[in-house]
Amino acid sequence: MSIKILKSLKDNLYTLKSLVAGDAKLIVGLAILIIFLVMGFVLPSFSPYKSKGWSQVTRDVPPCWEHPLGTTSTGQDLFWLLTFALQNSLILGMVVASVGTFVGVVVGLVAGYRGGYLDGLLSSLSDIFIAIPSFPILILLAALFLGRIHILMLAAVFCLFNWPWAAKQTRSMALSIRERTFIDSASFSGIGMIGTIFGEVMPLMIPWILANFVNTVLVAIGAEAGLATIGVSSLEEATLGTMIYWALRYQAMFRGHWWWITVPVGVIVILFIALFLISLVVSERFVLGKDRR
Repeated sequence: MSIKILKSLKDNLYTLKSLVAGDAKLIVGLAILIIFLVMGFVLPSFSPYKSKGWSQVTRDVPPCWEHPLGTTSTGQDLFWLLTFALQNSLILGMVVASVGTFVGVVVGLVAGYRGGYLDGLLSSLSDIFIAIPSFPILILLAALFLGRIHILMLAAVFCLFNWPWAAKQTRSMALSIRERTFIDSASFSGIGMIGTIFGEVMPLMIPWILANFVNTVLVAIGAEAGLATIGVSSLEEATLGTMIYWALRYQAMFRGHWWWITVPVGVIVILFIALFLISLVVSERFVLGKDRR
């Protein structure tokens, strides 16, 4: 079972290598993403400033040689603040994408392949979580923690409401795949349900899982940014959303401090474009164009 999954991963990596060599959209998307990953996970170690410290530099300085992206009204260097914000936002996105995709895929595979009572139970559970509005719960958490909710707790809430969508889509694909002849052959050979699900069905879905992972990262970062903008997030942690929140709170645009709000908004737009390009290529070349047995 594990050998089959590893072989499928190897085949997809070879395909990805050939795509990178000839697809401009994927090259651009990966290049931007790598730059942001370096900024978020390498540069913070070299920061001369603290991520939560205020009044560390001269306030309201426009972009200059000493401060390439300018400074804020709270006395923070925007470039170094951006590195910490990228780190937290990317961690949030990857945690939500990893947990949400894993849980959703497992639940969807079991429900779609097994069918019957178990399918009905898991599908109903997914529908319940889809129907529950996440926004009021996040507002309640923000009120309880007074804007000091930890970034990982925020990620846990996002995970709670993201896995059902992956489960629904995975179930639909599993329902289609289980009707194919090689599934019957695997069943007759005595592999068992778990072996068939993870050894036969799941390898065919790895391209879709990759595309869903990228999309979920995008959704999680966008959701946090939207919540932080209205003050319903971890306001003590530096994220792309909280950068916008503090810029709005100090009326950066009205006071002519355009760089303060332009930096996080611009980075979010560029990051979204990069993730969209990667997801688009993966969906087109892997999922839509992949030969299915």
